[in-house]
Parts: sequence; C-alpha cells; structure tokens
Amino acid sequence: MISDKRLLITGGAGFIGTALARRLLDGNEIVVFDNGHRNALKDAGLSGHPRLRVVRGDVLDAGAVREAIRGCRMVVHLAAIAGVDTVLRMPVDTMKVSLIGTYNVLEAAVAESGVERFIDFSTSEVFGSYAYKLSEGDVTTLGAVGEARWTYAVSKLATEHLAHNYHRQYGLPALSIRPFNIYGPGQVGEGAIHRFIVRALRGEDLEVHNDGSQIRAWCFVDDIVDAVLSCLANPAAVGQSFNIGNPRSVCTIFDLARQIVRLAGSDSRVTFVDWPYADVELRVPNIGKARRVLGYEPKVDLEEGLVRTIAWYRSPGAAGGAAAAGA
Repeated sequence: MISDKRLLITGGAGFIGTALARRLLDGNEIVVFDNGHRNALKDAGLSGHPRLRVVRGDVLDAGAVREAIRGCRMVVHLAAIAGVDTVLRMPVDTMKVSLIGTYNVLEAAVAESGVERFIDFSTSEVFGSYAYKLSEGDVTTLGAVGEARWTYAVSKLATEHLAHNYHRQYGLPALSIRPFNIYGPGQVGEGAIHRFIVRALRGEDLEVHNDGSQIRAWCFVDDIVDAVLSCLANPAAVGQSFNIGNPRSVCTIFDLARQIVRLAGSDSRVTFVDWPYADVELRVPNIGKARRVLGYEPKVDLEEGLVRTIAWYRSPGAAGGAAAAGA
C-alpha cells in the first residue's frame, strides 16, 4: 500500500519496528533511529539492505532526531521504555523518554515540511486495570499516583494528547495506535510469551504472577503491522486513536503458560509467584473502529501464532532460541 516513501521508525530496532521495516522495505527507504538497547534487527536478516539505514541515537537528543528525520515523509514513533519490570525499576526514565522524546519527534516532524503521516504508539494500559471491549472514546482510567506501574500508562496517554494536539494546532497528520499484547517471531524484551517460550524450551518452570487468572487478548505481530500499514495509507486515520489487537485470542495467563508447554512439547511445570505490584486483571480490545475505518481484521489466532512463534525460537540464531534453550 505504501511505495516510494522514506520513513523514519524510532525504536525501529525493536520487535514491532523490525517487523514493520521488513514489510516496508519492498519499495521504500527506511531510516531506523534507535539506541540499540533491544535489537531485533540483528536476527531479521536485514543487515546490509540497500534501502535500510540504521542511525544510533536517543529520542532525548533533539538534534539527533532532527537529523534522522530529514527527508522522511512518514514517521512511526515506537521509541519507549517498556516492559513492566523495566518500568518499575526506571519510572523517571520511562516518563522522560515518553514525554520529552515524543515532544522532540513531534517538533522535528513539524519542522520537516512535507511529513504526510505521524503514528504515535500509545498503549492499552491507558484503560487501567480493567479493559473489556472499551472503545477509543471511552474514559481512560489510571492507577493511583505513586504506583510505579502506571507511570508508563500516564506518560503514554500524554503522548496521545500531544500527537492529537499537534494535529489540531499545527496540522500535522498525526494519529495514535493502542496495541493490545503483541507477540510473535522476533520478539525481544520482557513479554510473557517471550519469557514462557524460552523457559519452556529450556525445560524450566514457567512462573505466573499470583494465581494466573489475569485475562489478556493476544495479537500476532503480522496483524498489528497490517494495521500500521493501513494507517499510513488511509487518510481517514488522521486525527484518530485506534485499539489494535485480537479480541478472539483471549485466555488467562495460567492457560497461556499451559498452552505453550503443550505446544512446545515441554516437560516444564507452571508455578505461581507472589506479585506485590499493581496488575492489569482484564484486557480485551474493542476493535470496531479499526474495522470500520481501516478495514482491519486480525487473521492469526492464538494457537497458530504460538506454533509459529515457538518454531522461530527453535530456529538457529534466534534470540533466546535453540542455542540459548538447549533445544
């Protein structure tokens, strides 16, 4: 749907950014701007691609952002500190990267005349601990002040407001995406599916928090890439926020762990550990708006996605895969 464009992907060496770059490199130039903290690009087979340029930098460096965006017509802003454990450990850095980093990228986009689309990645956590089929226009709910878990959600909600207000005040064609629990081949970081698969392949215990009754909807990475491509191509997406996920692929964390053990043919046990921090108890998206406006429809259901993901982790050279797991 997109061709002959130069796109900037901040945080583009991460899991979603790498999957997006792979799809866009057929006919487009991609500039990946990333600090290298998590690097899924190294396992993606994209090194040396003639239409890919990787720029090492930090979104907190406004000058570096302005240099990276030069000549780009579309921006997908993924750069953030994510993962519950990291957010709990670095709440101030989490907020700085979201708030100051997004401001720097928006300012650079306004200064770079000719930007045709700006996609800000928000989070489903803006709905708080309980999110069942909430639409984009429903009231967001945030946790108690002082609870480190919610610093990520608070700062991401602020970036949504920033992106929308840059559209209103400066005419920047911006929009926001709220992803719901993305997983798949190439995942790096702290996600539950990443952690469970690696441990299952090693024959180690899979630890779930508390009693494992927390409910999630899981979205395969190819499906969110489809949504991003639609947002880049569809003018009706501008000025909007979209929930992106798969409301059919729903299970408890305990059941997720058991499915992974079964599909991996593992003898790992599922064990329970106390989790004294705030948690999200229910998270299932309402994607009606994305269906209407973008024609979005998730295609990969959970079991198929897990089978494909486990196969990737078993492949030679995969991050956390066969070599690390001893499989």
